[in-house]
Amino acid sequence: MRGNPVEKFATLSEFQAVVREVLKDGAQTYEQQTYRLAKLAENSLPYPVGEDHDFFPLYENGSICDLDEGHGPYAPRYILPDYEKFLREGSAFLRLEPARDLLSAVTQLLILYHHVPSITRFPVYIGSLDRLLEPFVQEAGAEAARPILKNFLLQLDRTVDDSFCHGNLGPKESLTGRLLLELLPELQIATPNMTLLYDPQVTPDDFAALAVKSSLTCANPAFANHPLYEREYRAHGSDYGIASCYNALPYGGGAYTLSRLRLNKIAQNSASFEDFMEEELPRAVTALAEFMEAKIDFLKNESAFFQHNFLVKEGLIHPENFVGLFGVVGIHECVAELLEKRGEEGLFGTDKNADDLAVTVLERVEELVAAFTSKHSGKFGHRFILHAQVGAAGDQGTTAAHRIQIGKEPDLYTHIRQTARLQPFFPSGVGDHFPFDETARENPQAVLDIFKAGFALGNRYLSAYNDDGDLIRVTGYLVKKSDVEKFARGEQVHYDTVQYAQDPLQKYGVARRKVEAVE
Repeated sequence: MRGNPVEKFATLSEFQAVVREVLKDGAQTYEQQTYRLAKLAENSLPYPVGEDHDFFPLYENGSICDLDEGHGPYAPRYILPDYEKFLREGSAFLRLEPARDLLSAVTQLLILYHHVPSITRFPVYIGSLDRLLEPFVQEAGAEAARPILKNFLLQLDRTVDDSFCHGNLGPKESLTGRLLLELLPELQIATPNMTLLYDPQVTPDDFAALAVKSSLTCANPAFANHPLYEREYRAHGSDYGIASCYNALPYGGGAYTLSRLRLNKIAQNSASFEDFMEEELPRAVTALAEFMEAKIDFLKNESAFFQHNFLVKEGLIHPENFVGLFGVVGIHECVAELLEKRGEEGLFGTDKNADDLAVTVLERVEELVAAFTSKHSGKFGHRFILHAQVGAAGDQGTTAAHRIQIGKEPDLYTHIRQTARLQPFFPSGVGDHFPFDETARENPQAVLDIFKAGFALGNRYLSAYNDDGDLIRVTGYLVKKSDVEKFARGEQVHYDTVQYAQDPLQKYGVARRKVEAVE
């Protein structure tokens, strides 16, 4: 079957040889081997589109990437359960009563997390932790709550082996939030990845500055423009959460699927700028949208998840709260290619004509995606929503999302003004990450002021981290540099995410991002 990875194996014995390679791989843990074997089995199915579909030639030339979601999706890619309802009502399936105190609340959350699937097989969203736990923390008091929260974080880090696992804080200050922001630097953990939902009208400066200080010590948390996201999602009748890398998704729902276009590859395969805008880009958008629709049809109509999973039956998630994420990458290289085709010069991120062209391209992508009507995503007008995707295997020569190529970044303030033109296109997730030197550690308020200005300009998501720390934001998720070095030596590392960080850190230059200073 065309497009089926099993087609690569001429005989059953060749396929079995790959299985044996997985079993013998000393750098993979037992769980990582199990996941890889399951993916091989799933991908023995054909893709859910016909052999003559445009998806296949575009997949083969690199224009389309399915992010290895699998040929037979049997759970949504990202799930954001209603954890408040769970703590308030308990779960018949899990035989749990409503939470009574802090210890029972964190214990029951840890139990539920084990049963929340995703593309990574771990929960990509663990809730707004301060909002969930604050009543119990207030009742317990700070002294009693601190060790319980510490052990809660340790349990997450050691059992959810994937830093796409994401928790939220804010926008209000809370005792729980302060305790967590004190514990994150102390523990230096890669899981959970966290975001402060920041609102300058609600979040006190000293609380936000504490979050910045934590970020500059352990790369956690990042900052989201809460008023902007809240306004957009409420317009669709939904609350939201930040999940996975920096994905803004409907609460009590999530994302059916995320697939993406490499805009640079489409530009390279176009005869001219006009051909790109009027022929090749529309062809690729249509092919990817139809492919995504076929995957969602399979998930909803052929797999068992939405008919039988207890998360649906107990009202912790609702099918109407799920959306399809239409991702793009490679804008930097796309602009360079299109400028060359037009006989023009300009550098994306620095020159106005290059950035204007990026806006023109994204406006066209936005228009084309909005023209596709899905049977699903009812709360979002039966439309897929745009996502600035962070990167994947095979992306050498393709810059993540909307970002400026590493090594070509302008000064910090020009950079943040530039991102403010592009981040608004991506309501389902976008972000820029800035390493800072020791001057920022001495003045976290200055970094906060920079973020405030960035959000006022229209940026959605910004993060800071310490350039010489062990923890680093790769493309949105966190890893430890020391773990990457261990994995490269063939040693086992319990974090799944470390294997995905190899190429970004060693080939794509993430560790060489421009380091910023503050005055």
